Amino acid sequence: MSPLLLTGREVIPLSNLPIQKVWLDSYDDYCLSQQVQSPEQRKASRAILACKSGGLGVNVSRCSECGHMEFHNNSCRSRSCPNCQGVFKELWVDQRRAEVIDSPYFHVVFTLPHELNPLIYCNQRLLYGLLHQCCAQTLLELSADRHYLGAKPGIIQVLHTWNQELDYHVHMHCIISGGGLTPDRKIRKASSAFFIPVYVLRDKFKGKYLALLDSLYQQEKLVFSSSCHSLQDPREWKRFKNNLYNKDWCPYIKETFSGFGNAIEYLGRYTHRIAISNNRILSVSETEVTFSARGKK
Repeated sequence: MSPLLLTGREVIPLSNLPIQKVWLDSYDDYCLSQQVQSPEQRKASRAILACKSGGLGVNVSRCSECGHMEFHNNSCRSRSCPNCQGVFKELWVDQRRAEVIDSPYFHVVFTLPHELNPLIYCNQRLLYGLLHQCCAQTLLELSADRHYLGAKPGIIQVLHTWNQELDYHVHMHCIISGGGLTPDRKIRKASSAFFIPVYVLRDKFKGKYLALLDSLYQQEKLVFSSSCHSLQDPREWKRFKNNLYNKDWCPYIKETFSGFGNAIEYLGRYTHRIAISNNRILSVSETEVTFSARGKK
């Protein structure tokens, strides 16, 4: 049975109260509170508010036999809208099927230490891009080594910036094929076990990310907000960097896939996932929203 929400006049199934209703009820007040929003956040909010409201136009379905007509409000198609991901996920999965090779597939997750969060948040475009670059280079360079694979694999990367509790949690999901193209244009496959030792992956990724991050610092390309302004001092930056070097950046190898179709279906759950879906909302009041998290509430 769906959870219910008690209002002053009626009981409404929460399945009929998607995230859009939370925005409709609260977004204007949120804006009046002078909370800082990025242009991307404002754009996503406008899209969620307009989705299937009629404000984006309608399309009409007409039965060719009886003439019955139905009107359907257009969706916003925003990457951030929970109402719009199902169809686009299926289209994406269908398009990727032709690109998958018959080999094992592995899911690798690279997570950045939370100490980096303030710096990343005020340099999002630059440091998200750096994360993409370092994940890809780490996997490609190690895969090219004949000790591991000796071939160029296929990789799909998906950046996520949240965890189940909606905390800021920057990590990269990577699906990598356990096979690839050798320099002499032949296919080479790995065994069913992941072919790069985790400690090698960890050290390569950490060293690469911190070296390139330090290079950005030396080139004065980083912006520092009030939450990390002390890092402008070279002595503080050195202490900060040394602390990050001493942390464990161990990547997470989540799962292997024996069938090539399974890998794409699995990754589709990540490519079109947003921070929270409609079915995770348990209750809504004037002051708070209760939602479920994995193993939590």
